[in-house]
Amino acid sequence: MNQLKAEVFDICKKAKEATKSMYSLDEATKNNVLLEAKNLIILHKKKILEANFLDVENAKKNQLEASKIDRLILNEDKILAIAKSIDDIVKLPDPIGKITFETNRPNGLNIKRISTPIGVLLTIYESRPNVTVDVASLSIKSGNVVILRSGSEAINSSKILASFFQEALKKFNVDQNAVVFCQNPNRDFVNALLKMDKFIDVVIPRGGKSLIMAVSKHSKIPIFKHLDGNCHTYINEKADFEKARKILLNAKMRRIGICGATESLLIDKKIAQKIIPILIDDLDKVGCEVRGMKDAIRIDNRIKNASTQDFYTEYLDKILSLKIVKNIDEAISHIAKFGSSHTESIITEDKIMAQKFLHEVNSAIVMHNASTQFADGGEFGFGAEVGIATGKIHARGPVGLEQLTIYKYQIVADCAIR
Repeated sequence: MNQLKAEVFDICKKAKEATKSMYSLDEATKNNVLLEAKNLIILHKKKILEANFLDVENAKKNQLEASKIDRLILNEDKILAIAKSIDDIVKLPDPIGKITFETNRPNGLNIKRISTPIGVLLTIYESRPNVTVDVASLSIKSGNVVILRSGSEAINSSKILASFFQEALKKFNVDQNAVVFCQNPNRDFVNALLKMDKFIDVVIPRGGKSLIMAVSKHSKIPIFKHLDGNCHTYINEKADFEKARKILLNAKMRRIGICGATESLLIDKKIAQKIIPILIDDLDKVGCEVRGMKDAIRIDNRIKNASTQDFYTEYLDKILSLKIVKNIDEAISHIAKFGSSHTESIITEDKIMAQKFLHEVNSAIVMHNASTQFADGGEFGFGAEVGIATGKIHARGPVGLEQLTIYKYQIVADCAIR
């Protein structure tokens, strides 16, 4: 076994052993660990900012994309928000040990289905130091062990944040390997981790589509997939124009670099002539380029020509694709073809149309008269999230505490035989 594989094996072996400590942890101790980590983050704000400054400077030198730098940057307000997210998780009920099903069978068996931790989680993420805190907090509260592998662009910020959780675990006599931070920047290190299916139970990739595809290619371990966020806002013919303006501007421009940002706009043909110039006025003022087909360009020549590929694209930039549709059925078909199963929203005052959209669009999150930027575990009341899962197994949408649990069946009887 070469040195790299030996290092990976040792990390995974220790993480697996730490599950014993986490399985028996009571809620009070979990919360105490989290509160201690929160206090350390607040106490060492200056150190975090210094580490983050190094990451941002390196990112600029390496010409990292603007959207990734935006996610990377921390300031005092963001650090306080990160600390508050820990408070929110502490306030949530312990998801472990819940009886989700119980029955007494004629064969003499009492059967209970009880929530348990998944085990060892591996999180691979790019330029998001806050993910370190979100995942570590949710893992501890749900009784899981987590191996953190940050991208090199966030290595200094993520390393110091992870160290506060390890310090907090140590203070309360919990195995520090319940939160492991991987410092080895070698890509082969990640590939080796992805082959450790005897130790790692779930992989949670947080990053661009290329990262998720690479993880899928190299691993047999189950994955909470989040391919990309090609989110749609559909303005139905019965929409309130003022609501539509406010919602679209927020959905696209509040933060352009997040997966919940609207990337594609659909507008009913019956209202296109009236509403498109109004929306383009709003978007033009904030420097957002709109790309559409010839029918849209004829209505407003500020719209640039779109290719078919535009409708598949998660821009993470001040760019929006626009499609004029005949009706709600064409809107739903368009989303099914071009969407990424992340988040879609309909803007309409027609409740029947809204229900049709909510029922027939098969994405992880479907909304009515709301900005797609609400696609966030914190906004859902989950305290935080480890990501938005767009697949169709186990967890879908924001992956919070409950989604980081699995279950087992407990059977009790009095000399039952078959």
